[in-house]
Amino acid sequence: MKQLNKNNFAMLLVWILVFMIFWLYPLIYSAILSFYDYHTLTKESNFVGFDNYLKMFSDKLFWKALLNTCIFTLGTVPFTTTIALVLAVLLNNNKIKFKNFFKAAFFIPSITSLVVLSLIFTNLYAKHGYINIILSSLSLPYPSMGWLLDTKTSLLSIMLMDIWSSCGYYMIIILAALQTISSSIYDSVRLTGASSFYTLIRITIPLLKPTLVFVLIINLIKSFQIFIEIFIMTKGGPLHSSTTLVYMIFVNGFDKTNMMGYASAISYFLFLFLLVFSFFQLSLIKEKKYR
Repeated sequence: MKQLNKNNFAMLLVWILVFMIFWLYPLIYSAILSFYDYHTLTKESNFVGFDNYLKMFSDKLFWKALLNTCIFTLGTVPFTTTIALVLAVLLNNNKIKFKNFFKAAFFIPSITSLVVLSLIFTNLYAKHGYINIILSSLSLPYPSMGWLLDTKTSLLSIMLMDIWSSCGYYMIIILAALQTISSSIYDSVRLTGASSFYTLIRITIPLLKPTLVFVLIINLIKSFQIFIEIFIMTKGGPLHSSTTLVYMIFVNGFDKTNMMGYASAISYFLFLFLLVFSFFQLSLIKEKKYR
């Protein structure tokens, strides 16, 4: 028994060390940096208290980045979740042929490198890309300089790509939950003559509520952390029309200004915002569960 406890402790020790070095230490250190005027290149450090936070709330670009992030989140999460739910319900039907093929086809974009997807869609959205060629042939309007170089369509273009690439991942999660629902429940509902739409609204979705809430939470967190697509496709432009909070953190901490203290303040705002939001969502689940 003692030997078993020692082995368990040794196995846990590895995880604890990794957790402390790569998660806990950066978390604490970034919190400390948020109270300093720290420059990455010169390593000049001056204690400024809450000045970085006051600067953040008075920075017009911060509010622009926060608005863009919220627009991106509200414009992708509902569509991604809805499409994933519809696809999962369709693939849960035993009458559909080549189910494994469709599962793989929808899931592959979600495991493909975001850098690769971003480069592909950058070409598709270009001035002489396939999308503009198709729209031109159909005599439909399109951005003359390309979708990513227009302030009205740059963020929208990235949102559409995100919806396309993400719905397959959430589809698999919802499909796994669907397959845990007993078929006897659906058999009982069919005997009453209920329609497929009534069964979906009154039976399937209520039984999937915990899974759907989980999908919404992780989808919201992922959307608020959007970065790679912005970095590869637009660099936050044009005119900051696609600048998000995480990209703003990167620019201030590593790219141009090298103001790590200010970047840490923004990152902690985002961390605390997502933490509070996630706890709020989980508290709602618990309240409904025990009613």
